[in-house]
Amino acid sequence: MRAVLQQQTLAKPASFSGVGLHSGNKVSMTLLPALPNSGIIFRRVDLDSRAEIPAQVENVAATDRSTTLSRGNAKVQTVEHVLAALYGFGVTNAVVELDSSEPPVADGSARQFCKMIREAGIEAQAERVEPVQVTEPIEYTHNGTVISAFPHEGFKITCTSSDKGGRFTQFFSVELTPETWEGEIAQARTFCFYEEIEYLIKNGLIRGGSLENAIVIRDDAVLTTEPMRYREEFVRHKILDIIGDLSLVGAPLRGHIVAVKPGHAANCGLARRILLQVRRPSVAAQSFSPPGDTPARQSTQPKQPQVSEETTAPLDSEQIMQILPHRYPFLMVDRVTRIDGNQITAEKNVTINEPYFQGHFPGHPIMPGVLQLEAMAQVAGILTLKQADNAGKIAYFMAAEKVKWRKPVKPGDVLQIDIELLRARGKVAKAKGVCTVRGEVVSEAEITFTLAGNS
Repeated sequence: MRAVLQQQTLAKPASFSGVGLHSGNKVSMTLLPALPNSGIIFRRVDLDSRAEIPAQVENVAATDRSTTLSRGNAKVQTVEHVLAALYGFGVTNAVVELDSSEPPVADGSARQFCKMIREAGIEAQAERVEPVQVTEPIEYTHNGTVISAFPHEGFKITCTSSDKGGRFTQFFSVELTPETWEGEIAQARTFCFYEEIEYLIKNGLIRGGSLENAIVIRDDAVLTTEPMRYREEFVRHKILDIIGDLSLVGAPLRGHIVAVKPGHAANCGLARRILLQVRRPSVAAQSFSPPGDTPARQSTQPKQPQVSEETTAPLDSEQIMQILPHRYPFLMVDRVTRIDGNQITAEKNVTINEPYFQGHFPGHPIMPGVLQLEAMAQVAGILTLKQADNAGKIAYFMAAEKVKWRKPVKPGDVLQIDIELLRARGKVAKAKGVCTVRGEVVSEAEITFTLAGNS
């Protein structure tokens, strides 16, 4: 029987201001208490929508030199250090408010974030949380990285790091507790190799970088404004990143992680596979049928992603075309950004090159409402057809109800399509769709469709 832990949040707010490592933007960050079962949420207070992005692996949008989360048109990058600090202290529910797209880098480690959490204090909550338990070995490889997870009663990380040439190879292993987190890992600073700097500058990845918040390795020399904090500071920082990225499973993790030359893409890939393993038994039994007449017992666990396939989200256009039979000019989905149980979020980039703009209308181009309806149907089809039992089938549009078109959609808009599957009985399913542009609803409907074999 798996152990159940107590949820925790912060006792009061704590704030810090600085610059973002990659963006170079000035930013103020506040850590806030949160209600039970809410998880960790990033809130962009600089946006009119005050968009909130849950710290869940299905919201990962990019992993180039840092981990970026997105939801709709809102994003927040370089989340791993803040997430690692919250996880290291066992904080399961918190809001991270930002007035820019990236947390402050501070000194390149998680030390400042630990200070904030200690300043705020940690408060136990009555609700319990069940850890995510690795039950059998899992391996994920990506561009020379090998990262694996093995069953273990605690949370242990064993890591080897080096550059491509094998320089500065370091090894460290730690059983993570709040004490070892703060004493052995949290103060390890980010680093890069001198020959990487030109690439990073050209790609706008270190606009806020300096020797005050990063270590630079040039040949055999280590450039830093202070002595090394640990003998194995490089590999310990890699472990810090692993902790932050794997926290995106949404609950305390129980397993032994073994990593060789880790990176954010592989860390997040392993997080997805861990969730796939944990959810596989429930996914196999899952049906889109609604609950019976007996009310379901209210769960006291934080909501966690439902993962039904090896590849969850995001899905690009090539992956979408492996699921849907639609092709140009009638494919109305460019990207799937989120799949979470019976819900899915996708995007359609509306450009002036759309063929229907030639006649709808000359001099006043507007996306036809019926095509927004078609986009909803296609996204609902993706959600349903990704289920193993429906592979190879086609979703046929049958009916639409409660259709409302509220605002015009024009060239340059990004149409966000949110679908919730309401019920499915036999071959017939019904879903609710809402299309938004920049957070404002432009259309909505309830759609019914049927599944049939592709003959």
